[in-house]
Amino acid sequence: MILTVTPNPSLDRTYEVPALGRGEVLRATGDRMDPGGKGVNVSRAVAAAGHRSVAVLPLGGAPGALVAELLAAEGIVVAPVPVAGDTRSNISIAEPDGTLTKINAAGPELTAAESELLLSAIRTHSTAADWIACCGSLPPGLAPEWYAELVARAHGAGVRIALDTSGPSLLAALRERPDVVKPNADELAQAVGRPLATIGDAVKAAQELRESGAAAVLASLGADGQLLVSDSGTYFAWAPVETVRSNVGAGDASLAGFLAAGGTGPDALRSAVAHGAAAVQLPGSVMPTPQDLDLAAVIVTAEVPLDRVLTEQGSPR
Repeated sequence: MILTVTPNPSLDRTYEVPALGRGEVLRATGDRMDPGGKGVNVSRAVAAAGHRSVAVLPLGGAPGALVAELLAAEGIVVAPVPVAGDTRSNISIAEPDGTLTKINAAGPELTAAESELLLSAIRTHSTAADWIACCGSLPPGLAPEWYAELVARAHGAGVRIALDTSGPSLLAALRERPDVVKPNADELAQAVGRPLATIGDAVKAAQELRESGAAAVLASLGADGQLLVSDSGTYFAWAPVETVRSNVGAGDASLAGFLAAGGTGPDALRSAVAHGAAAVQLPGSVMPTPQDLDLAAVIVTAEVPLDRVLTEQGSPR
């Protein structure tokens, strides 16, 4: 069972448009509504793959009630923590060439009491968990050290923990030695404070995160593939993608695939890339099922092409 923690969940609305024109009236060719937030997407991908997932998240108001309803409909066990503020609503606009424009709200401010209730709910439900996946930004009211405290508590309970966040929250959590961290190229560049132009640059940055405390680094490099840097070695993997329809939640699907496959080694990396490649070919934040996956198409190698220039170079913004 994979337990997910989403401190700042959302209700996500995705619109597909022929082209995005600033100041124009746009006619959507398709739209959908999904429960959102990085941890929520991990739970959805785990459930779509046929595994059990429990989603711990603060929920408030009508948007929060709808998020819980949508998650339950996907077979996910929802462990809501009631909060006074309304759950945020986000908007994504997807164009045919794969370009995605997102508008994300800040989310409700959590009180100290609500923060403690969230930690208590995680402790209660983590006893049966094989992994805890903590994902996304922290809402107003939670200090950057909140994830660090969560990692420490998880390890105290003997549970492995994967962390997908960025900035001060990531750096603060490294001291508690999370089992896996999953940055993208920009987040990796931000963590080391310099741009990343090649896959070799990304490998060096991942090694620095390991030196700072991460047991393993699963780095998403967009269309260029993914890296895994851990005690078992350094591996690079990629898969061909015919058409990118939406990259919303693709990184979260990758993390779900990695953890569902054991969370260690090249086989888990292969699963991560297969899940991510399948996700970008689906609309909105739809998560891939086993029928969508093509594990045979994924190439995994320990001969990392260090000099290859990244298509989407990491920038420490």
